[in-house]
Amino acid sequence: MPIKEQPKPPRSRIIGNILLLVSGLFLLANIVLPIFFGPQIPQVPYSLFIHQVQEGEVSRVSVGQEQIRYQLKPEAEQPNQVLATTPIFDLELPKLLEAKGVEFAAAPPAKNGWFTSLLGWVIPPLIFVAIWQFFINRGAGGQQGVLSIGKSRAKVYVEGDANKVTFADVAGVEEAKLELVEIVDFLKEPKRFTQIGARIPKGVLLVGPPGTGKTLLAKAVAGEAGVPFFSISGSEFVELFVGVGSSRVRDLFEQAKKQAPCIIFIDELDAIGKSRASGGFYGGNDEREQTLNQLLTEMDGFAAGDKTVIVLAATNRPESLDPALLRPGRFDRQVLVDRPDLSGRLAILEIHAKEVRLGKDVDLKAIATRTPGFAGADLANLVNEAALLAARNQRQDVSQADFAEAIERVVAGLEKKSRVLNEKEKKIVAYHEVGHALVGAVIPGSNKVEKISIVPRGMAALGYTLQLPTEDRFLLSETELRGQIATMLGGRSAEEVVFGSITTGASNDLQRATDLAERMVTTYGMSKVLGPLAYQQGQQNMFLGGEAPNPRRMVSAQTAEAIDKEVKAIVEEAHQHALDILNQNRDLLESISTKLLETEVIEGPELHDLLAQVKPVPSPTMAQV
Repeated sequence: MPIKEQPKPPRSRIIGNILLLVSGLFLLANIVLPIFFGPQIPQVPYSLFIHQVQEGEVSRVSVGQEQIRYQLKPEAEQPNQVLATTPIFDLELPKLLEAKGVEFAAAPPAKNGWFTSLLGWVIPPLIFVAIWQFFINRGAGGQQGVLSIGKSRAKVYVEGDANKVTFADVAGVEEAKLELVEIVDFLKEPKRFTQIGARIPKGVLLVGPPGTGKTLLAKAVAGEAGVPFFSISGSEFVELFVGVGSSRVRDLFEQAKKQAPCIIFIDELDAIGKSRASGGFYGGNDEREQTLNQLLTEMDGFAAGDKTVIVLAATNRPESLDPALLRPGRFDRQVLVDRPDLSGRLAILEIHAKEVRLGKDVDLKAIATRTPGFAGADLANLVNEAALLAARNQRQDVSQADFAEAIERVVAGLEKKSRVLNEKEKKIVAYHEVGHALVGAVIPGSNKVEKISIVPRGMAALGYTLQLPTEDRFLLSETELRGQIATMLGGRSAEEVVFGSITTGASNDLQRATDLAERMVTTYGMSKVLGPLAYQQGQQNMFLGGEAPNPRRMVSAQTAEAIDKEVKAIVEEAHQHALDILNQNRDLLESISTKLLETEVIEGPELHDLLAQVKPVPSPTMAQV
């Protein structure tokens, strides 16, 4: 096996390490050399020094702040001996020296030698350089450094990567794939387009809900294009210091132009591309505004040139982007990457199922039918959850039952068998869930009831009724919406019919029913009193599925009161409809609830047979609609 050659460290790091070593050696020399090579003078106690002065043995004294040096009178055939002692605060010492005739003086301040002076001038700059080099090596992840804070941090795709993604790994978004295949073809064969005067789009914006595969599509373009591919997130342009983001944009496009033709992919474009008129910026010197302005200039400015640099970006909030960014000439094409339909979900499941061992009873088409509204990431998580369940149960392959349980985990959450309910609460939950099922079984256009359970799941669900659609739906009528509200209120209605009181268990049902009724009045124009008018402010996010109502417009007090009355009337009518259905089927409500208390779960053909006995009760208002 060949040994990989270690990359050489940068020259600046080598120089900094050398300077750090030299400064350390100088500092060590300044401490050690005076100890070993300085003059050695014998030290005596201060009391001996005073005794020698009094005996007249001292001829000369030099008094310093840290040391007293004195010279003894010479004796026969002995040179003058110099001794030292540590000074003590003694005001009588000068009088004693003068009385004994000893010559004394204060020691002059010590003079630094040339070596010490050299160390004083050299060591501080060396230490400063060493510290600066340390921060350069550690700053910005230890690679680019503090000095390169304005440099682009885009990752360059390597064509020979083992985890290469191609268009064959992407499914469920065939229309989006066709748009991007055209760009890849242009980069590979530009003459086929240019010879008839066609011009490739400068920018392509991928828009769609989270998890639908926008980033995966970008990876597939990188794997197919065969040209340099720069990938960066929009948040990586924004820094605390004003001007850093625009500098990184300039550097990114400079690098891209040097390697043209190439592709730049900016994920989460809304991090820097928010509309400047939305109030998100607070002046001309705002960091994000400068970054956006630089991006606009680079994509379509005088300095753009003829370099083939294609910008590919992704966002799930297109309504928040600046109009100048979306105009033709910058992002010429917007590609919708939506949730897959039935055939798309089946293709996605087939791709992810290749990585797991499937049992003979697995029907991927049935799984795709039961998962409308699931995005690509949801389906990938579903396959993984099923494989984890099979492994947990010590099975060698994944069965259809594992997929069914995985769907429930994704939709309703994990089972909470440790959450034990008392008998009274368990009975209330059972009637509550059966109430949902009975009403939902006879409502026109309602999803098919597949399972009733009183086993707690998720964060707060004490039980649940699982309804799965039999087909993809894109439009709902007023009758069907009113029926959905009645189904949501079926649990609360069952509590009223059986117990004559209500509990807090219907809080989430009430919230969802009220939101849906308000959208019927203020968004869909389904009110005869208020007419076909929209009373919600602004454009609703196309990817939220209508679950989050926008604030209302500025309306008069009379209009607001009328809206509230209409919402209340819709909910109360649905509530009454649910009560009528449950009173009409009281015996069936009792029998199914009793059975549910015994088994905790009812599903499959047994449940279908029981719900087939429900007698429908038409709503007078719904019949008129």
